[in-house]
Amino acid sequence: MQLYNKLSAKERAELIDKTGKNRLTLSFYQYAKIGNPQLFRDHLFITWNTLDVLGRIYVAHEGINGQLSLPADRFNEFKSHLDTIEFLKDIRLNIAVEQDNKSFLKLKIKVRDKIVADGLNDDTFDVTNKGVHVNAEKFNELIEEEKTILVDMRNHYESEIGHFKNAITPDVDTFRESLDIIESDLKDHKEDKNLVMYCTGGIRCEKASAYFKHKGFKNVYQLEGGIIEYARQVKDQNLENKYLGQNFVFDDRRAERISDDVIAHCHQCGDPFDVHTNCANEACHLLFIQCPKCKEEMENCCSTTCMEINRLPYEAQKELRKGQGNSNDIFKKGRTDHLPHKKDLRNIFDHFKTNKV
Repeated sequence: MQLYNKLSAKERAELIDKTGKNRLTLSFYQYAKIGNPQLFRDHLFITWNTLDVLGRIYVAHEGINGQLSLPADRFNEFKSHLDTIEFLKDIRLNIAVEQDNKSFLKLKIKVRDKIVADGLNDDTFDVTNKGVHVNAEKFNELIEEEKTILVDMRNHYESEIGHFKNAITPDVDTFRESLDIIESDLKDHKEDKNLVMYCTGGIRCEKASAYFKHKGFKNVYQLEGGIIEYARQVKDQNLENKYLGQNFVFDDRRAERISDDVIAHCHQCGDPFDVHTNCANEACHLLFIQCPKCKEEMENCCSTTCMEINRLPYEAQKELRKGQGNSNDIFKKGRTDHLPHKKDLRNIFDHFKTNKV
């Protein structure tokens, strides 16, 4: 019985090309009580592997968080299987704005302590006492109100390439960092302001809204389905699009365009650009924004040092990496001194308070 992926990314890509089938990229999440996450994980793998599902799925005692792709002609089979699971019946599936047959090349279903690393002790507050879910139309109305504070619950490298106008975009590397920062910076407005939050697909806001209500915020709202669902509703209902730029996604597409605005800049030359890349040096893999001109000049590397290393024969590079852990830059997502045009968001709260609150 196969319980783990057995094909390499290259083999899977070749197989996708050979079949010639269009695939759908989608995401979903659900908080629920799962007694045996490992058993549930194995059940999902056995079933989804037969449906040619690929993706990254996290399962925990608190629920499931899935980002995946599957052949478009097997979508109904996949949905029927979800409906056989009580807490996933009729669940909302966020269909990607832009499709790519190779958004995922492996099926990875992992058991984790949590489906989102929030660093919270869920026993200390009621995680079911969530904020008010609002659709795109209501969201557009709310964020234009004077008493609204709009907060982006994503990380700095996500909001840098796209965000809603007038949103607070915390300068954080992780979701858990943003919670205490937001609570502290907005502590004087717990009762007199609307706290409106958004994220990629809604999962981070689901937990954050309950946390902020626990912390005393009286009027808490969250964009239902996140940016992905917002973009769909804007298009289907011909609403005004208040999102600027791209939506960062955690698959091989890296982003999907929501508007034509380019609000970011190449981290190396400063020209307007909003597409992330990973440094070609296997010992670095820094995620940063690099325009086509710099990509050619720097050979897809973030620095001259990495470029020199990447030019070495593979065996020589391998020898240099021997005994070395991963570079911390992997986790910095663009935070490094040799990228002169990395956007600095540290004063965003001060700016917002001066101009909005």
